[in-house]
Amino acid sequence: MAKIKFGPGGLGPVKDAIENLEEFHRLGLRACEIEFVHSVYIKKREDAEKIGKRARELGISLSIHASYYVNLNATEPEKIEGTKKRILGACEVGHYLGARSIVFHPGYYSKMSSEDAAFKIIEGIKDIQKVIKEKGWNVELCPETMGKVNVFGSIEEIRRLVDATGCSFCIDFAHILARNGGEYTFDKISKTFSEKKWHCHFSGIEYGEKGERNHIPTPKSEWEKVLKFLKKLDKEIVIICESPNPVLDSVKGKEIWKEIKD
Repeated sequence: MAKIKFGPGGLGPVKDAIENLEEFHRLGLRACEIEFVHSVYIKKREDAEKIGKRARELGISLSIHASYYVNLNATEPEKIEGTKKRILGACEVGHYLGARSIVFHPGYYSKMSSEDAAFKIIEGIKDIQKVIKEKGWNVELCPETMGKVNVFGSIEEIRRLVDATGCSFCIDFAHILARNGGEYTFDKISKTFSEKKWHCHFSGIEYGEKGERNHIPTPKSEWEKVLKFLKKLDKEIVIICESPNPVLDSVKGKEIWKEIKD
């Protein structure tokens, strides 16, 4: 049976971080993804180290979601370089936080084939990994499965990045559902990602012909589908909830998991 840590996407501002971590712990949550959506807002190394230390004391696994404003397959070289800098900024702070998984959106197709887009994204990931190694940062890149059909990030495409670069991955079940028109494709997911450790996202989601529209509160029925699938797996799983109320939904997921596994 899987071992699962639940937690929200979002820690809040630096001044509230310790208090929020303590509240997450009180609620039984053991994971949290820090969202650097617009920018890396934890500026001081000492703040990152203090937050990371308290998270470890509470048994909370931290991860980071890098900026949404990235595209490793941009047509303009300066935008690719800007993307690398944004992701590396998240990696640096992640190292001092002890947040090993750095989740990011790989990029757009930019009117290219999947194969050509993959080539450029792989090149970008390798460039970032080179800097990570040079700096000695203890983090790993986790390109995320994406929910819109016009964005690079199908199950197979993320697997290709993993195989080509040795990076890790983020399985977003809501995105997969939206991209595949209402199918989680659980069998494909389990066959594609055989690794022992999974970093995952989940929430309710609205979608249409082009895939993801927006995240919504997570229905109990959807939590049950995903958790019944995960129960069958012998894996260590972190599942981050990205719904409009990620803390409440994470607690809901944790409670449903207790019912299912018992």
